[in-house]
Amino acid sequence: MHLRKNLKLLEVFSLTTGAMLSSGIFLLPGIAYAKAGPSVFISYILAGLLAMTGMLSQAELSTAMPKSGGTYYYVTRSMGNAIGTVYGLITMIALVLKSAFALIGMATFVNIAFNAVFSIEFPPYSVQLTALFICIGLVLLNIIGTKKAGRIQVVFVFATLLVLIFYIFKGSQAITLSHFQSFVPNGTLAVFSTAGFVFVSYGGLLKIASIAEEIQNPGKVLPLGMILSSIVTIIVYALVVFVTVGVLNAAALKNSLMPLSDAAAMFTGPWGYLLLSSIAIIAFLSAGNAGIMGASRYPLALGRDNLLPGLFSRINAKFQTPHVSLIFIGVILSISLFMKLDVIIKAASTVLILTYIFSSLANIIMRESKLQNYQPKFHAPLYPWIQIICIIGCVFLLLEMGKEAYFTTLILILLGVIIFLIYGRKKEEREFALLHCIERITSRELTDRALETELKEVLRERDDIIKDRFDHLIEACPVLDIEHSNDVNEFFNIVAETMADSLKVKPKVLYKLLLEREKESSTVLTPGFAIPHIVIKGEKSFNILLARSKEGVYFSDEDSKVHAIFVLAGTKDERNFHLRALAAIAQIVQQPKFEKQWQQSKNPESLRDLVLLAERRR
Repeated sequence: MHLRKNLKLLEVFSLTTGAMLSSGIFLLPGIAYAKAGPSVFISYILAGLLAMTGMLSQAELSTAMPKSGGTYYYVTRSMGNAIGTVYGLITMIALVLKSAFALIGMATFVNIAFNAVFSIEFPPYSVQLTALFICIGLVLLNIIGTKKAGRIQVVFVFATLLVLIFYIFKGSQAITLSHFQSFVPNGTLAVFSTAGFVFVSYGGLLKIASIAEEIQNPGKVLPLGMILSSIVTIIVYALVVFVTVGVLNAAALKNSLMPLSDAAAMFTGPWGYLLLSSIAIIAFLSAGNAGIMGASRYPLALGRDNLLPGLFSRINAKFQTPHVSLIFIGVILSISLFMKLDVIIKAASTVLILTYIFSSLANIIMRESKLQNYQPKFHAPLYPWIQIICIIGCVFLLLEMGKEAYFTTLILILLGVIIFLIYGRKKEEREFALLHCIERITSRELTDRALETELKEVLRERDDIIKDRFDHLIEACPVLDIEHSNDVNEFFNIVAETMADSLKVKPKVLYKLLLEREKESSTVLTPGFAIPHIVIKGEKSFNILLARSKEGVYFSDEDSKVHAIFVLAGTKDERNFHLRALAAIAQIVQQPKFEKQWQQSKNPESLRDLVLLAERRR
């Protein structure tokens, strides 16, 4: 059962932005200020720009392979089951930790706000218990339906953005420039290490890729939503943190758990404190909701690939949501709520940094594999420099993260390896793009067409291609791939022998009809392309033959060598379909780069795929 495609651009933007505008802005600036000082807003900008380089790779991969599991799916298809399993599991846990961060932040705000307004003293673990209650509610909401969760997300995000715009405008009038003295008190390196620390703030870009399968028109909507969300979030983060540093003095801001609320109280009074605290709670809900939705698609994808038990791939018949995966994520998230906040932040940031590295590597591998059916709707610009910058920048941030982050990440990786060795290793290894790269370098046959076939089906699902009669004919028709050059007589003789049985016509008759048709007028329509078509005797018979001649077929002295030939043969009663088939072929061969792709296709099945996946009216 497939997941329902319910999400449009507004929901995509809201889910991505909502996943970022939460703990990273309402809770983290005070903690980050203690590490970097007044220059902390630069750390946010650096982290955001680096995240954008990785986002561009993710956008390309996601438009080529819009499947649940997002980054897990394309890492597996580029690097294999072992790396994919480990990567998928640690990324899933990173998203869970980020959601735990959001829910703990929300519960902290709720408890502090209640204490401030009603003077209520909460018992130990009240924050975790409040977060647990919210977690259960969000899991149930996501089980009921992605569309409902997406609509609620839109309301949350735009309410948050409106309040933050008000905060920036009003707070900019209360900035004290002396607060920016001693701009980098802990040195320049602290600015970069803090960028790694706050990198978790941009984890929402990862979450939306994991639900790409549920997005309408993902080739267009997904990259546009991600780019818009990235730009808006970086600008909002930088301005909000700048205003916060300018309004609060160092003593008030350092390690504050409610920095925006404290700053709002300085220039608006108690009602501003209450407004920012209320909108922070909404933002935390938004991030928690997006995190649960995104993380649940990883066990779903692993279950589909038989790298986790098939139970995780079940889709609820009524709501069409992955209820088992959602419950599983809810359980892990509930346990994570009782971890230390600093550990959660560092672990989530470290794994998310690794995610951007793997996204860039996967992007490079998929491009260099030269897979014909890797056809993203969006191409990351400045390839491969964007990917190289992302990898180098992320490695630099990792080196600044500290031993605790390395240790936590190592534990997560070992856990993924153990799960793969226990369960995933027993499964048949799938073909992956890295093998195609090695094949190109070594000129050895290491692959079959398994990955190309899978990508073909993904593209059909992405573009909502419904097979028509022409598609069914192409799937079954003969394909000739001729190495040497021929004249038209030799070529038609080969065609006649090949098509005779399917058309139930003697080869000599077919050969004669093809020659006569060619003598009437040349079937060479453009340099390099010909479409011989004939009418045969009988009823309800029609077939197509695709042919590539690498050295070319000589149709006449006037025409140049022909490399792409589509032969059509049918009875008179198939005249209408004959015309429709000619129209379909005309649309296919007129597409940019068709001739180049036809010549570069690896084998007859690649030629067939080129025709099947071409854009045309159906």
